[in-house]
Amino acid sequence: MKIRQALISLSNKNGALEFAQGLIAHDVKLLSTGGTARMLRDAGLPVTEVGDYTGFPEMLDGRVKTLHPKVHGGILARRDLPEHMATLERHGIPTIDLVCVNLYPFRETIAQTGVTLAEAIENIDIGGPAMLRSSAKNYPGVAVVTDPEDYPALLAEMTASDGALSLDTRFMLAKKAFAHTARYDAAIANWLTSLDESNQAGTFPVSLQLAFDRVETLRYGENPHQQAAFYRDPTPLAGSIANYRQLQGKELSYNNIADADAAWECVKTFDKPACVIIKHANPCGVAIDVSLLSAYEKAFQTDSTSAFGGIIAFNGTVDADVVTAMNVRKHFVEVLLAPAFSDTARAMLATKQNLRVLELPLARGQHTFEMKRVGGGLLLQTPDQFNVQASDLRVVSRVAPTDAQVEDLLFAYRVAKFVKSNAIVFCGHGMTLGVGAGQMSRVDSTRIAANKAQNAGLDLAGSCVASDAFFPFRDGLDVLAAAGAKAVIQPGGSMRDEEVIAAADEHGLAMVFTGARHFRH
Repeated sequence: MKIRQALISLSNKNGALEFAQGLIAHDVKLLSTGGTARMLRDAGLPVTEVGDYTGFPEMLDGRVKTLHPKVHGGILARRDLPEHMATLERHGIPTIDLVCVNLYPFRETIAQTGVTLAEAIENIDIGGPAMLRSSAKNYPGVAVVTDPEDYPALLAEMTASDGALSLDTRFMLAKKAFAHTARYDAAIANWLTSLDESNQAGTFPVSLQLAFDRVETLRYGENPHQQAAFYRDPTPLAGSIANYRQLQGKELSYNNIADADAAWECVKTFDKPACVIIKHANPCGVAIDVSLLSAYEKAFQTDSTSAFGGIIAFNGTVDADVVTAMNVRKHFVEVLLAPAFSDTARAMLATKQNLRVLELPLARGQHTFEMKRVGGGLLLQTPDQFNVQASDLRVVSRVAPTDAQVEDLLFAYRVAKFVKSNAIVFCGHGMTLGVGAGQMSRVDSTRIAANKAQNAGLDLAGSCVASDAFFPFRDGLDVLAAAGAKAVIQPGGSMRDEEVIAAADEHGLAMVFTGARHFRH
């Protein structure tokens, strides 16, 4: 299908002038509206205003521009039906073969602080979605363009095909157009249904519409008999795992991506050089130090057995020293993540052809919502963004923690936030010593964490302990005190707090309450 007439009406004009020039080079007649028409005319390009084309000027402050039979008839007429083409000829309506439209910036408008309902409403496009849907519906006769990234490829195809675009290309463009309008409508519905009685945007929409792009179909899911795919938010948050760039290695699996996300979310919360080793969604070793090398060495000590086949994340540039340390320990790793890798480190890692190496920007923003699918529904919550500071701590024991203990307690509590509940984390000198995760009983998690430290040959004498939620009984305190711990951080709030505090005093433990629980299910 050769392109003879195109309608261009754009909010985002990036690349539009070059695209229009390319169309004219193929003898395509241009129709346009408002600001787009002015831009083309100012550049010296021949263009016909839609108002002149239809015989009706833009009206109602631009609300009505393209909603006219001469526009939609030229788009929707089936070229393969003689009666459709005869109708166009009878009414003097030429076909419109290409529609290049993107929509009023609704999402950008509502992202502004203090935007009013009236301002948002005026940025709801009507004519644009109608043209996109009409064009996409009639893709056998019309090419519909919504993405400026597609301009060069379309012009190249037209050059190679004497001004024509193939049916496959038009079908691909139609699918993108329907996705484009669906997301646009979803943004409107989500925002409007989140408004409260005073028309202020709330947290949770009454009607939630979701849109994600498939990045790839994965080999399988959590298990080989399950199918899986990875989808990315159309505008992924800076610093999220979806922004990864794979430098080498095998394809990522479902479990690789899930564990890599857990590692990355944990490591990026630290300001000091940090290393996080994840196995089955739980940290099995976390450390901070003066360098990534020393952080890695400390993290590896926590649980070298579980670290085998794990995921490692760093919050700085991985250099040759770090890779050498991994090689010396013969540390088999599934995925390695960092904001950057030195050239020497890249060359050394390249010898491990199966190792998946991911590079992604270090940014600490968090998504608006966390989501969890349940049978017949979806759970939404705001992310756990509370990072406890020293000023948040309330000393409840007779013994107060030292400054060094406070630093370790805050470190341990930050790690506990990323451990499956019930979570107990022993630490000392900026490294985890024992991690107990995912147990039904908190005292069992305490015992497991202490046993892991013992198995790793790590001394818990004088250690600090974090619990993600309150101790319901004193037995957990008895276990960690017997293991050698000297300071404890926990949220508090149990009906038996006094009993637990008395146990801490009996053992000579320093204990602080945070008032903030960090369950992770």
